Amino acid sequence: MFGCGHSQMFGMEMFYRAGGLVPVNCILSPQVSLYPHAHWSTFSERMTGLAEEILSEEKIKPGDIMLITSIAGRNALPYEIALGAKNRGCTLIGLYSKAFSSSVTPRHPSGHFYHELCDILLDVGCEPGDASMFIEGLDSKFAPTSSVIGFTILESIEAQVIEDLVHDGYTPPLFVSGNLDKGDEIIKKYVAQYKDRIPGL
Repeated sequence: MFGCGHSQMFGMEMFYRAGGLVPVNCILSPQVSLYPHAHWSTFSERMTGLAEEILSEEKIKPGDIMLITSIAGRNALPYEIALGAKNRGCTLIGLYSKAFSSSVTPRHPSGHFYHELCDILLDVGCEPGDASMFIEGLDSKFAPTSSVIGFTILESIEAQVIEDLVHDGYTPPLFVSGNLDKGDEIIKKYVAQYKDRIPGL
């Protein structure tokens, strides 16, 4: 999973999560994190050429699924991450807003949006600008909706995947809370099993 700025939260929600699937790799690139300086994220996600540096640190194989979150979808880095993942044989899923992306122009020199490369698109349905509410006396809208809707979509998909695997006779590897008795033992077992595949564990 990959996202810039606040869109990193979607990967964080799925990664190393109590009750969540173990084989999830969240690419938490510091260049596009809100820490230590939020404006660095804005600068970096508009850069060309950074994607290959990020992807080269990951252990991506043909057949992997790459889920990219970029709600407006217009910036250069998500497009080049999508292109790099596609060239590595990944199936691409995009979490975006059709309404938002339709209201802006792409910033990548190719003139394309990242979601044009995706095999599957998940639309959070938020308004252009994300903020959804307005009140008399205030020029700007407030109350963004993409996060809560996006989390709900992703958790619903993960729950369905787990249910389908069990019905098909598989036992999916799931993280548990480290605050449960013996929780640490289960977590350590999965970390040891998946550490070579998921660098962030």
